[in-house]
Amino acid sequence: MRVVFLCGGIGKRMFPITEDKFLLNFLGKTLLEYQMDIAKQAGFNQFLIIGNQVNMEQIKQITKPIHGVDIRLALQKKPLGIADALQSAKTLLDGNIMIVNPNDVFSLMAYTALLRAATKKSAASYILGCQVKGYFPGGYLDMDASGMLRCIVEKPKPGQEPSNLVNILVHFHTEPEKLMEYITKVESNNDDVYECAMDNMVKSGYKIKVVPYTDFWAPIKYPWHIFSVVKYLLNAIPQSQISASAFISGKATIEGKVIIGENAKVMENAVIRGPAYIGPNAVIGNNTLIRDHSHIGADCVIGHGTEVKNSYIGDGCWFHSNYIGDSIIGRNCSFGAGTVLANFRFDEQNISVQIADTKIDTGLDKVGAIIGDNSKTGINASVLPGRKIGPNSIVGSHVCLTEDLGPSKIIMLQPQYKIVPNEFELDESKKILRIEKLG
Repeated sequence: MRVVFLCGGIGKRMFPITEDKFLLNFLGKTLLEYQMDIAKQAGFNQFLIIGNQVNMEQIKQITKPIHGVDIRLALQKKPLGIADALQSAKTLLDGNIMIVNPNDVFSLMAYTALLRAATKKSAASYILGCQVKGYFPGGYLDMDASGMLRCIVEKPKPGQEPSNLVNILVHFHTEPEKLMEYITKVESNNDDVYECAMDNMVKSGYKIKVVPYTDFWAPIKYPWHIFSVVKYLLNAIPQSQISASAFISGKATIEGKVIIGENAKVMENAVIRGPAYIGPNAVIGNNTLIRDHSHIGADCVIGHGTEVKNSYIGDGCWFHSNYIGDSIIGRNCSFGAGTVLANFRFDEQNISVQIADTKIDTGLDKVGAIIGDNSKTGINASVLPGRKIGPNSIVGSHVCLTEDLGPSKIIMLQPQYKIVPNEFELDESKKILRIEKLG
């Protein structure tokens, strides 16, 4: 059995976070590594990773040090959907295959539930259906009374869902050659060829079993979905993990479950209230406060007087006397003293974020800034809730950013000053008198 990870797509809804979602780092390893670990726990030791021309080299670097498993790589030349990805690796799809979207975070139960169902040999394929309580803009599963798939209904209108099970791309196929045969027969200009092929298999008499899933699931579609992934992974750690090489001042306070990486430093009067992650070589400066599921990347400096609350911060960032609340910050960013990332509206309503031409309701009443790699702010800059910056952009000193700032831009405040001669003559005797009174 082989797990097929689909890594060839290009996400557009995460901007200004430009890293491929499966390459995002969580608790010291990429999401792809996390996905392989979960699959190994389920008993898999054969993997096929389908990447694209941009990320293939990074995939090779991630997989090269991994031993004890069979890892094969395939190249998808264009981001043309699931079916095209599978056709790119057609010669490697031998035996039973588990097709997985590595940008979705789920528990071990997803694998075990499918494998348990497959032992009954009641169908040609087994697909996971996540039980949802509210509307989700995805594909819903229409089933018969025995739980066999009738069809996949893509993004039905609210109230018209055929079931409460959303299609998660964790699919187990026992006849991949038959799936590929049906894929080649589909005529569609959209990226739904894979789903159409499965629908056509059902119409031809092949059985596809829907396996309900009720455990954790977090699809990373927008930047703020990172929050739930961090929370899930941090809550899952059994206890604190503090590296022996880390320096923790005796005057620092550490509460709750906390991971502190190699050679990190936590200085006097710093407070870390877990769950929280502090990456290798990070410096948590004097009088700082890190709290509420914050994730600090490697080589960061969280300088004096900074508070970080429920935020994901990439590697190599530098801060000083800042407030960073419920924010997503890319790599190599630096904030001038006094920068504040606001995270809450006066009217206490949900925060909306501009995605392309549409305002998307995050479903959260606290969302700060979303900032791309290599961006900076000047002293006393302020950013309103839900605003996006960069990458490679600068918010100048004293600017209050009320709208999104595009990539590679600088926004500066242009104050009008009046300069006149200094004609004041000070009475030195008054200065002496004040000193005498102080004495």
